Amino acid sequence: MTKPGTIRELRTSDYRVLSVKEELRKNLIGILRRGENPFPGLVGYEGTVVPQVENAILSGQDIVLLGERGQAKTRLARSLVSLLDEEVPAIAGCEINDDPYQPICRQCRTEMEEEGDEARIVWIGRDQRYGEKLATPDITIADLIGEVDPIKVAEGRYLSDELTIHYGLIPRTNRGIFAINELPDLAERIQVGLLNVMEERDVQIRGYKVRLPLDLYVVATANPEDYTNRGRIITPLKDRFGSQVRTHYPKTLAHEIAIMEEERTIFADGLEVIVPEYMKEIVAEITHLARKSGDISQHSGVSVRVSITGLENLISNSVKRAIRLGEAQAAPRISDLPAVVASLTGKIEVEALGDTREERIVDKLIQGAVLNVFNRRFRIEEFRELIVRFEGGFVMEVAETMPSEQYVSPGMTLPGMSAAVDQLHLSDPAAMPGVKESPAVTASAVEFILEGLHLSHKLNKERSAGKLRYRR
Repeated sequence: MTKPGTIRELRTSDYRVLSVKEELRKNLIGILRRGENPFPGLVGYEGTVVPQVENAILSGQDIVLLGERGQAKTRLARSLVSLLDEEVPAIAGCEINDDPYQPICRQCRTEMEEEGDEARIVWIGRDQRYGEKLATPDITIADLIGEVDPIKVAEGRYLSDELTIHYGLIPRTNRGIFAINELPDLAERIQVGLLNVMEERDVQIRGYKVRLPLDLYVVATANPEDYTNRGRIITPLKDRFGSQVRTHYPKTLAHEIAIMEEERTIFADGLEVIVPEYMKEIVAEITHLARKSGDISQHSGVSVRVSITGLENLISNSVKRAIRLGEAQAAPRISDLPAVVASLTGKIEVEALGDTREERIVDKLIQGAVLNVFNRRFRIEEFRELIVRFEGGFVMEVAETMPSEQYVSPGMTLPGMSAAVDQLHLSDPAAMPGVKESPAVTASAVEFILEGLHLSHKLNKERSAGKLRYRR
């Protein structure tokens, strides 16, 4: 059907304009009745954060999301857009998306007086109804709310004329969702301006007041330490948010891995990349150990981006090796783990520990992660015969640049090694048929098992000329 193009046609169609909060509530109710997930891209929040957000929307309450960095606060705020109608009508040419039935800006009210129901309308999509701003100390009232436009004054209008206002981001998000990130970083006087918009629905610019009953759903994000720290946020503004929702990091390795897989960059360049499940688990375990480490500051948190970028760098290192060696498949190995350091050190804050170097802390995290993953998959008793072989003088060399085929002959002839590699393959839910025979996957498994035995104090490891030697 042809969409109405004038207010008269809109009235004839019996279209009912809802407030933003009514609209969000209506669409959420529809999703819940159909048994669908309102936020399908959020992993690990199904039983914690999502129910609280649903309650807030059903109650028509503005939300403040509290959490450390990398907890998907901004993503959650942006996902609320999917709960808006696909399109809603607004008066054509209006800067603040005025309701065709109840315009609030002077320009639209004047147009309605002149044209009545023949005034033109446009249909705006849900993506155009979302505004977002990162709070910084240098933000001004003009940025968020508006300012007198000197050009409009020069055209002959009086300063008291509402038409001289150049609207800021908040009025331009009228009839939509406005998100402000890191709310406590706003200067107090700007917080007062935001308070007026949320509660009093008026805007004060350059000493005169304009009544603007804006229709907004406000979402704010903040670090808990800053939000609860007295003096960083004014109490009346805190009181205006109906719900305070605490976000969190993934509680399980499975959730962390799911996020890594969903968010990592994938390139379609023809090179086959196989990432064994235990290598993903190691990367996720590094991040989980970092979140518990006393050597790392927990005030700002350890972002999920540590896991995502760590996996990307791990894969990149294996791809680089496969390209240089002319191999058709790339599979990350234990010897690729140093590539994770570049993504980890830039995202953590080490506590002041005197002479303790950052590299030693990271190396400790990596070793702890490998050992934990190894112990979850194997028992040392399974390698009794293999250890006896090493006690007899056997030495196994590995290297980051060693071709995968060179692992197969010496590694797979060790007693118990073939069964252990098969066990790793069977425990991988994403393993494809034929992957077990891949030399790249075999090399990765052999290195993992040898390193696990070394960290379990069953094998010694020596470094020499870019190679690692495992011996007893």
